[in-house]
Order: sequence, then C-alpha cells, then structure tokens
Amino acid sequence: MSGLYFHLRIGPYVCAEWNFGGFPVWLRDIPGIEFRTDNKPFKEEMQRFVEKMVNLMRQELLFSWQGGPIILLQIENEYGNIESSYGQSGKDYAMWAASMAYGLGAGVPWVMCKQTDAPEYILDACNGYYCDGFKPNSYNKPTLWTEEWNGWYTSWGERVPHRPAEDIAFAVARFFQRGGSYQNYYMYFGGTNFGRTAGGPFYITSYDYDAPLDEYGLLSQPKWGHLKDLHAALKLCEPALVAVDDSPQYIKLGPKQEAHVYRTEIVCSAFLANIDEHNTASVRFLGRVYSLPPWSVSILPNCSDVAYNTAKVRTQISVKTQEFGSPSSYMTEPRILQVEEVVPTISKTWMTLEDPVGAWSENNFTVQGILEHLNVTKDTSDYLWLITRIQISEEEMSFLEANEDSFTPTLIIESMRDVVQIFLNGQFAGSAVGRWVRVVQPLHFVQGYNELAILSETVGLQNYGAFLEKDGAGFRGQIKLTGLKTEEIDLSTSLWTYQVGLKGEFMKVYSPDQHKFANWVHLSPDKLPSMLTWYKTYFDAPDGKDPVALDLGSMGKGQVWVNGHNLGRYWSKVAPKDGCQKTCDYRGAYNDKKCVTNCGKPTQTWYHIPRSWLLASDNLLVIFEEIGGNPLEISVKLHYTRTICSSVSETDYPPLHLWSHPDFIHGNLSISDRAPEMQLQCDYGHTISDIAFASYGTPQGSCQKFSRGHCHAPSSLSVISKACRGRNSCSVDISNAAFGTDPCRGIVKTLAVEANCESYSNLAASAVM
Repeated sequence: MSGLYFHLRIGPYVCAEWNFGGFPVWLRDIPGIEFRTDNKPFKEEMQRFVEKMVNLMRQELLFSWQGGPIILLQIENEYGNIESSYGQSGKDYAMWAASMAYGLGAGVPWVMCKQTDAPEYILDACNGYYCDGFKPNSYNKPTLWTEEWNGWYTSWGERVPHRPAEDIAFAVARFFQRGGSYQNYYMYFGGTNFGRTAGGPFYITSYDYDAPLDEYGLLSQPKWGHLKDLHAALKLCEPALVAVDDSPQYIKLGPKQEAHVYRTEIVCSAFLANIDEHNTASVRFLGRVYSLPPWSVSILPNCSDVAYNTAKVRTQISVKTQEFGSPSSYMTEPRILQVEEVVPTISKTWMTLEDPVGAWSENNFTVQGILEHLNVTKDTSDYLWLITRIQISEEEMSFLEANEDSFTPTLIIESMRDVVQIFLNGQFAGSAVGRWVRVVQPLHFVQGYNELAILSETVGLQNYGAFLEKDGAGFRGQIKLTGLKTEEIDLSTSLWTYQVGLKGEFMKVYSPDQHKFANWVHLSPDKLPSMLTWYKTYFDAPDGKDPVALDLGSMGKGQVWVNGHNLGRYWSKVAPKDGCQKTCDYRGAYNDKKCVTNCGKPTQTWYHIPRSWLLASDNLLVIFEEIGGNPLEISVKLHYTRTICSSVSETDYPPLHLWSHPDFIHGNLSISDRAPEMQLQCDYGHTISDIAFASYGTPQGSCQKFSRGHCHAPSSLSVISKACRGRNSCSVDISNAAFGTDPCRGIVKTLAVEANCESYSNLAASAVM
C-alpha cells in the first residue's frame, strides 16, 4: 500500500477530455432524455449508476470508515459553469443530484466542484489555475481545491501547453497560505487516451498534460521535484496549520507583499508572499529581513528560517530522449547507433490492403435525406460513408464544357464537423477539417451517372458544455450542388446510402486472430503514399524495461494497433510556427497560451506502447492510414531521461530532510549551519554513466549550455565523478570543504553539473563487448 487517500469522483459526467465526457453514447438514444437537467429519464439512469458505484465501494470495504482509502465522493462535475443554460431546471437538477447522493448513506462527505449553490450538507470546491481567493459558501465548510491545473490538454495542430513549476508552486503555496484545507493536482499523471477515448473534438491521443509524471510514468523534472519539496515544506508546517482553528494572522509587509502566520503558544509557521510580478522585494518580518523574488512565496516552518521559496527551483532538470531500442533484428550496439546517420526503421517488409471507397457490405442501407452521424454509427466507428448518385445529362455536360471558365459544379455543405473527405467516382476530390464549418468543394463530373461518396469522420466527441446530447456529429443544414446549367440541386433530399465504418474494421484486420484472413499484398514503395490503406508488419520489442514509443512522424492521419490493442488516433498535423516564447517567464498569472512549445512541428509524433502489450518478438503492428504516409520510415524508440542537470548555490536552502533530524528538533543544530545539497537521480533502472560538465565556482549558462566562469575549483569533475558515476542517484554538499578549496574567496559559489544516464542493460552489454 502507498498510504494514499482516495477522492472518488463518481460523476457520472466527468469531462476529463474524455470521449463524450464519460457518458456512454447509447444514453442519448433513450426516448425523451436530456442530459444534466431536471429530466426524469436522465435522473433515473444517473441514480442507477451512482447507487451501483456507492454499493460496490461499500461491498468492497473501500470507504474510510470501513478501513479503506476513500475519504471523499464527488457528484457531478463543474455543473455551476453551465447551470444557467438550463434555467430553473438546472437549479432543480443540481439540488436533486446533491440530495440523491447524500441520501445513499455512503458515510463520507460529498463534494460538488464549481457549485456555489451547493446545499449545506455538500462541500463546494474550486477548480482552476489559482484558488487562493476561493471561499466555500458556508463558514462550516473546509476550503477545497479539487483540480489544481498544473498543465493543460492539447489539440491536434496546436502548440503544446507548458506551465512552469515555479508558478504551480506559487499557486499551491498561496492556497495554503490563505487558509486552504485540501488540494488535488489535475493531472498528477495524465497518461494516454488509448483507442478512441480522447474527447474533443480534436484532442490528441497523449494526455501527458505537462504533469509531474509524464505520459510514460517517468518523472518530469524539475516539476516533480519542485512540488515534492513544496509538500515537504508544507508538511513541516502541518502542526501549526491544523492547530489554528480560525483564519491565520494577516500582516501587510509592503504594497504587494504580505504574511500569513499560523501561531499557537507551542508552534508557529509563516508564509511570506510577494505578488509583484516584476520586482524582488526586501521585507521585515518578526525582526528579520527577507528577500522575496517576484511572484513567489517563502515558507517558514518555524516562523524564522526559510525552508522553501516557490521561485527558487533547486531540483534537477531532466532532459528526456527518444532513442532507438535494441532488438537483435536490427541493432547490435546501442552506443554506435546513437551517432549513426542511417535511422533504423521498424521494418522494411510491409504488407498492404486497400479499404474500398463507399459502400462495401450488405449491411448498408438507403434512405432519403441526411441522417445525423451518431444516430447511424452509435460511435462504434469514427467513420461513416454517405453515398449518392448524380446524373449529368449530355446537354448539361456540353454546357459545362463550353462554359468551364465561368461555371464550376460545386458541392456545398452548410455545416460539418470534424473531418470530411469527398470522393467522386472513386477519386479523391477534397477534404475539410473543423467544428461546424462550411465546406465548398469544386467537382468534375463525367456524363452519365456519377457516384458521390462522402466520408464523415469524428475525432473525439464533445466532452464539455451544456446540451451534450444535442451536439451530434456529421452534417447540419443543407447539402447542395451549384454551378450547373439547371438550378442548384438540393442533395439533402436525395437518396443516400449509409455505410458504417471501414471494411478493415469490420474484418478486424488489426486482430492477431483475424488479420490473416484479409487479402494482404506486399507493399511496393512506388505505391506510396496511398489513401485509405491498411499496413501491417512485425517487430521485436526493444531490450530492457524503458518505456516504448512508436514514431509515426512519417505518417498522415489514422489509427494504429499493436497486437490487437488500439494505441489511438494519430495525426501529423503541424502547429502554427509562431506563438512560442524563447524563454518562459513564470511570473504573472498563467493561461494556456503562455509558455507554449512545439511551434512549427507536428503536435504529436510519438505514441506510447505499454510494455505489457508487447511480446519479446513478432509483435503485430497494423496501421490504417487515411490521407497518405510512409510506413517504411516508422521506428520504435525508447523513452527515458538521457541528461540530467542541476545548479545549486551555497546560499540556497539546506535540504528539507534536515528539518526532521533529531539534532535540529532538539535544538542541537541550527538549520543555517548546514550546507545546501545537490541531488541527482536517473530513471529507475538507469545509472549515471558520465559527467559531461562540472564546475564549482561561478559557472555560466544553463542546462546543456553550461560553461566555466572566471572562478572554478579544479577538483570539480573528480569530486562529482567519484560521488555520482555508476550510481542511480547521488548527493553532494555545496561547500568549500566538499571540493577541498575555496576557489574565489568572498564570492558566492555555485555548483553546476550536467550528467548522462544509461540503462543498466546497455552498460552491461558494453562491458561484455
């Protein structure tokens, strides 16, 4: 057991950038249903689900009063944001949801987030980037922060959000400084939206969220370490925080500086804040002077010594890499491979299978008019074919040929979402992408009957907002033809044939059991790129235990399966070239456009393959490519921390664990008597293989760009190498004693280190060779 408590957020609406907000799509088919309002069919289904969940938890003895970890339950999610959309029915529904949940007798408190009208017996909570100004709607309730947004989600073709560790720490410290009781990170670990679970529309498969643990489960440094230190500092303040029943003592220290003091006769802890976005401030508190960086909070567990400042990041920086693994089929020496110009690909032998344009089975049906996408597919597939026939008479054809400069037959779709691909007589004519956008597509007919086939695609169903059940997918409004001699043709009233999904999906050509029954042929390079095409090959799993990623940068758009498991949608859609800052300034209020990265590059290139889905060899890889790509350039890579850097000054704070040392607790040791400490650590299963840079003195630059300053201790490299090489982690005191000299008296010294990590298996293989 990890000793963690559990906040179970039952919903059933959860948002979470999850497909349809977590609702099953069949829910919208219940007659007369309206989601999340005072609607009898919806409330019946919701109560049935919530009762099931509560009874299941009780049955499994998971509530805290049963000895389990669950201390809180949540009903609904951020309903206050949309309640007004439903008028009085929204208010009635919110009160019903609260009463229904409370009446189940779970024995632990219930929470409603962003619900300012929550009744007295339900705790209301805050979600957001900052919640230090939040107050619950009753003095009898604790101040809860159920979602501290430490990053943000990402959309296809957009920049990748990044929230700096300094700002997250500032937000959390301010929350507890001003009386906060409970705080939860969203997300601490985001992971991956495998299959078709990503919501949207247009949310990418990765749900990394710039979280402290990345998509692959590795530490994101410095964010993870800086927040770990923050909570260690908060833990030191716990005796005072829980002892003070009323609000903390407020002391104004300057125009934009303030202190909050938690004090009893026995204990005292304080928070000193500088909310100035630009300037460092010098403040006097309890007879001592403290320097506060801009947009920061200093934490004083004993109301005297600073244990932590949110703006001073002393945790290492971890630089992750995707490097090629070492299955014996294409790689024998990993160290050589890192500098090879030839990129090893997953396979040179591929099989291919074309998916037909239009109707492909007897399961299609024909009706008059345009049907709503989800009413037809029931979300069993992203894809829906709509096919109709258009007759061009000899007279019409002659007119078009004679007036080709002034008349162009054009298909107009008044409104569509998310992706549409248009084919005429089996040939690709054009495509469009957007959310309820107008489509104008010129067409080139032949005389006689022409088959118009439209592939309607979803890229994640709407997961947020009011009236989810009415959002739908596919087309709205009229579909018509213009540019003909005759009047425009309203195709909305024509006969349309509907075909759900792809033939390859129906045949399960991605399945280890079913793929062999399809008519695969060997791929010839001159057939690339190709639309609506399946590809398959086999590959061996990379050696070791590092997380595995599939590099699909050479592909266009589609879905990918490994051993029958759907890794998710992929799309090499490129983000705008502008909008990324050269440096990320943590100061000032954060928003999802601040500190973005990845400009001018595909939003997502690497796709996570869980190790548990892999065999040692002969793993089946199947890809459906919609728009054209090159599978011959696909590769499998290992995801791990290759480089670690740190920079710590002798004036920085000593390590937090010293505050719990018996000598300090009993007054035999002053925290100011201990030197700061640099701590370095590689990923689990990796060791520090070499030291690329080390300088104790006045080093310059930043991670991977360090250089010596005018002051440098000659022993720097040897001291760090002795302490760290060959180990998973190490620590070094920042002191003259540790380096055997004072390289520049009277000057504040800093230790800067850059080290490289290598997996144990690679080092062992190198030693054998």
